[in-house]
Amino acid sequence: MDQDKVKILVIDDDPKVSWLLSESLGKTYEIVSAKDGPEGLQMVSKTKPNLVLLDIKMPGMEGLEVLDRIKSMDQLTEVIMLSGHGETKNVVESIKRGASEFINKPFDVKEVEIHIQNVLEKNHLKKELDHLKKELKDRSQYETLVGDSFPMLQIKTVIEQVADSELTVLIRGESGTGKEIVARMLHTLSSRKNEPFIKVNCAAIPRELLEAELFGYEKGAFTGAFKTKQGRFETANKGTIFLDEIGDMPLELQSKLLQVLEHYEFMRVGGIKTIKVDTRIVCATNRDLNKALKDQTIREDLFYRLNEVTLNLPPLRERREDIPLLIEHFLQRYNTVYNKKYHPLSSKTVQLLQEYDWPGNVRQLENLIKQVVVREDEEIIYDTIKMSSLHTGSYAAPTPSFTQAKDYSLKNRVGEVVAQQEKSLISEVLSKTNWNRRKAAQLLEVSYRSLLYKIKEYQLTG
Repeated sequence: MDQDKVKILVIDDDPKVSWLLSESLGKTYEIVSAKDGPEGLQMVSKTKPNLVLLDIKMPGMEGLEVLDRIKSMDQLTEVIMLSGHGETKNVVESIKRGASEFINKPFDVKEVEIHIQNVLEKNHLKKELDHLKKELKDRSQYETLVGDSFPMLQIKTVIEQVADSELTVLIRGESGTGKEIVARMLHTLSSRKNEPFIKVNCAAIPRELLEAELFGYEKGAFTGAFKTKQGRFETANKGTIFLDEIGDMPLELQSKLLQVLEHYEFMRVGGIKTIKVDTRIVCATNRDLNKALKDQTIREDLFYRLNEVTLNLPPLRERREDIPLLIEHFLQRYNTVYNKKYHPLSSKTVQLLQEYDWPGNVRQLENLIKQVVVREDEEIIYDTIKMSSLHTGSYAAPTPSFTQAKDYSLKNRVGEVVAQQEKSLISEVLSKTNWNRRKAAQLLEVSYRSLLYKIKEYQLTG
């Protein structure tokens, strides 16, 4: 059985109906059937169908009662009612009790298939919307622009000043600096906060599809356009649309975007009707738009229209004082997400993280802290930074020896002595175990991973 097929349960006392639907739709869907209400309810419980086609007039338990029972079992199960008795009261009552659609008998199988597709698509969109709402709730719970450094305080001030305005905001900064977080903050702090926030990555969508994605299309506009579809601007009506990587938008689309910015109107692909929208536009890029102007890959009028308010997010290496706050924030976040109780990082580790240059910025730091919490191992940080440094040459870990002349720091000198004793003891145990690392870790009463790290740190060889 094809596990990817949508499962449809047909509950009808007429076996011809079940046979007809199974023969006609069986190649596209997995069709199962039941001859009456009680058997149908057992099948719902047993097979967990995606959709039920339910006859409204059956002996014994009628369709409306079965509908109530199905909805009490799982409110999300979609039900289409079938009836040769198309009285208005049955239609109204079915919809009132949770049916998705109503089809009169006798029916055309193609008509049934269209109804099924409509219901499944609506269900998919509803699940996607619920997922997006949950994601937005999770983001609002955990994500904010963390940092008390002077440049971050300035950015937060500007965000608060312009969030509830109609000004177009351009967010500039390297990848991983938090441009999407700023866009979401602008939306959340505005009077549009209860309306949609729609993100479009202009670099991730093929240029030939981007126009249709942004502005929608009419039925028959191109091959495969079997029905009219709304674009992201229409979906974001009354809310905010976030155009990420705006510097990658094709030149031929920029004039259409300018029209939306100037007049809040556009036409769908293949359309002749002007569509009005009330959408706040926020853009972001990690490209040098001034260079793009010179190269004529961005329209000058669009550039100045996007540039009403510009927020320049600094890379993490330019606000190192925020790193301890970010570490604490991510530790708290992922302890909550993964139900962990991982302790704060040591001061030595925090100092190491503050000295690192972070080519991936805040996103790279977040991913590293997430690994530490999930695996409950702080030494991942040392391994990761050392491996990164082999490629960039940006950091060299100190070796445990008296390399600095006239270093009278008691802390440093004691640390070096301890390191020498540690190296000597590890070498001795490894020799006794013939370099059986797991056995050596047991004798030293440390984790296997800790021992591997120490072997690398002290450059021990068998």
